[in-house]
Amino acid sequence: MTNPLDTREFQARLQRLEALLQEAERWQDSAAQTSLREIVQAVLDLHRAGLERLLDRLDTAVVETCAGDDVVAGMLLLHGLHPLDVEARVRQALADVRPALRGHGGDVELLEVRDGAVRLRLEGNCHGCPSSAATMRQMVEEAIVGKAPEVLAIEVEGMVEEGTPINERPLLALPMV
Repeated sequence: MTNPLDTREFQARLQRLEALLQEAERWQDSAAQTSLREIVQAVLDLHRAGLERLLDRLDTAVVETCAGDDVVAGMLLLHGLHPLDVEARVRQALADVRPALRGHGGDVELLEVRDGAVRLRLEGNCHGCPSSAATMRQMVEEAIVGKAPEVLAIEVEGMVEEGTPINERPLLALPMV
């Protein structure tokens, strides 16, 4: 049996896939583009069906443990099968980034998750300091997008650029793990 795919190798494969799909988008032959899209969708549908059947046979604790692995979580998110809802994953992301924020003298409070938008409040010594606030915001955004790539906007209370949309997603909205 081969070694399990590590996160770096998985990420490299995702990046290669994204590059190939972007290259295909530049093809002049629209019929070939359509065929490729149909092939990719058929493979995704096949994988989703298999994953759904697998998940149906596992108990909840096993599924949640598996979803804690970055590679598995990415696959479950891709297929809309992650066992945790968006708000729970946003809370996980904030818990993961909180120690780094505290290292900058700050913290973050989740105010709301609704309609694809996350509302937050940055707190602490960094409030009002543009460079530190920007660093904190970037850490928070990266953590959230990593756990909940379907989030469309992050609004940070008290900051100049409220409601800034998240950067454009890759073609398949593959999460960065």
